[in-house]
Amino acid sequence: MEKKNLWEVYSEKQLKELEKLSDGYRSFLDNGKTERECIDTIVNMIEEAGYIELNKAAAAGKKLKKGDKVYSVWMNKSIAIYRLGEKPLTEGMNILGAHIDSPRMDVKQNPLYEEGGFAYLDTHYYGGVKKYQWVTLPLAIHGVIVKKDGTTVEVAVGEDEDDPVFFISDLLIHLAAEQLEKKAAKVIEGEALDLIVGNKPLVIKAEKDGKKEEKNGGADAAKEAVKAGVLDILKNTYDVSEEDFISAELEIVPAGKAREAGFDRSMILAYGQDDRVCAFTSLKAMLDTKKTDRTVCCILVDKEEIGSVGATGMQSKFFENSVAELMELAGEYSELNVRRCLSRSCMLSSDVSAGFDPSYASCFEKKNAAFLGKGMVFNKFTGARGKSGSNDANAEYMAHIRGIFDKKGVQFQTAELGKVDVGGGGTIAYILALYGMNVIDSGVAVLNMHAPWEATSKADIYEAYRGYKAFVEGACLS
Repeated sequence: MEKKNLWEVYSEKQLKELEKLSDGYRSFLDNGKTERECIDTIVNMIEEAGYIELNKAAAAGKKLKKGDKVYSVWMNKSIAIYRLGEKPLTEGMNILGAHIDSPRMDVKQNPLYEEGGFAYLDTHYYGGVKKYQWVTLPLAIHGVIVKKDGTTVEVAVGEDEDDPVFFISDLLIHLAAEQLEKKAAKVIEGEALDLIVGNKPLVIKAEKDGKKEEKNGGADAAKEAVKAGVLDILKNTYDVSEEDFISAELEIVPAGKAREAGFDRSMILAYGQDDRVCAFTSLKAMLDTKKTDRTVCCILVDKEEIGSVGATGMQSKFFENSVAELMELAGEYSELNVRRCLSRSCMLSSDVSAGFDPSYASCFEKKNAAFLGKGMVFNKFTGARGKSGSNDANAEYMAHIRGIFDKKGVQFQTAELGKVDVGGGGTIAYILALYGMNVIDSGVAVLNMHAPWEATSKADIYEAYRGYKAFVEGACLS
């Protein structure tokens, strides 16, 4: 079942729509390199479209009606967005779900130290990464520092042209004979992923014979003078101290903007496309959808890369709680009605899929692989080896989705994540399936998945948007 390359079939009008969507997507990536930044960007987008906070609606005693648009943010890292449909919530929702966290390095709670004339930040990598891919790159620091008085200081250094960048060093090739004998997993150890943030000792000012002298280095230099210099900059720039690292969330990400790739500009190369490519297209599809029979929901969550755990991961009850609040304001709440709503809902659990890479063809089973430029991807099941940890969608639901997409002319392909026994992976699908709803994995094919720079096809991004829009506008399987 060979699929056409989409660039061969698009009309001029579609190509213009594709480029406009791609421009917006690159801007979304640039503005949202962390979960918190994503949430800020998303809230700006949806409030401009007329959405209001669910908790504010509840506090004001507002009663929700058909067509109302509300959202609920949880701990500034996850969000559930709703547009009420014509039918009661007890008949279920059409749900789009994706995650907005990405592999990276997190700064530890006691991170700053000096060694050999360099100041470092100690890090702990987040999610599945090839550690050797993160050395010798220009890196940026994004996040927040929360002081004891509750003041939150936002940090974003390394993105503007005038900003400094940071890096992790690697051993020069001339001395690397022993290093190159190691397995790839050990070439760079996790504890070696420490960020170089300074090399200049603090200038110490002292009074001598009524005149100021400056000393920097030698026997008169302060102990750990380079570290002291970095702390001095942090104090002057952000009014924070070393102790404030204890209550900070700082993420190390690649510096630089999302870029068009290829002479033909057919692809996008950027950090964090797993899974912000699905988050953006899902959100955009929802915002561009008008009146619908069923309530439309878009869930964008944190912590998928480490198992969807914690208060902001999909395993948290925050989504279920927001549905209960929504039904209360819509005059439909009861515990049984919440269960009915969730079990009768249908969902596309959106996450990226491994794009076929000719350079590593032996890892793929070509008949069941996703190709860049051939449409959005459906994974009937994920998991590893014997489908372990997978949501396995039923045939009836897959047929239902096929019908919706064929009617709207949406191009899609089906795939597995590599050969059987070679690897595997999971998404948030199995968690939503626990409610008894129909869920299937869908998304966009990616090259270099989990690397600092990932590649996608503009055509697949556009087709995913079209597919998500067709889904939320369509009827659900009864």
